[in-house]
Amino acid sequence: MNLVTNLLPQEHVLLDLDATSKKRLFEQVGLLFENSRQVPRARVFDAFFDREKLGSTALGCGVAIPHGRIKALKEPLCAFVRTATPLAFEAPDGQPVQLVFAMLVPEHATEGHLQILSELAQMFSDPGFRTALLDAKDAREAHATITGWSPYAPAQRTAAL
Repeated sequence: MNLVTNLLPQEHVLLDLDATSKKRLFEQVGLLFENSRQVPRARVFDAFFDREKLGSTALGCGVAIPHGRIKALKEPLCAFVRTATPLAFEAPDGQPVQLVFAMLVPEHATEGHLQILSELAQMFSDPGFRTALLDAKDAREAHATITGWSPYAPAQRTAAL
């Protein structure tokens, strides 16, 4: 079990999303959060872009973790997206992004969300984990890969699949 296990419902896993840009990706995630959690898509979009103005949330190796703060949000909201084609994301390694873990946190979130971001960075730094997500056949398999990852059992991260 990891910190996102209880924050990522399977219905928030979107595979092969047809997004042609970072803007379109943020719009689609906004629509997902609006439909599932009644968070207005414009607020989601603005929260992600406000954070991107501070610097790209791309980590490199085809991964980005866009995140933002939303007033009146009670708990973090998460979504995982694998895009159909890689997107330009101003990554430090110059590579496009195809694996995206999006997260919204309450406006006054403290260290808890930083711990989640740290664990996500650790998770996505594992080449086997990234490959398992790129190869996942469906949302169930991708969800199981993410929620089954453990910082304490690196050899077992993708072995369960």
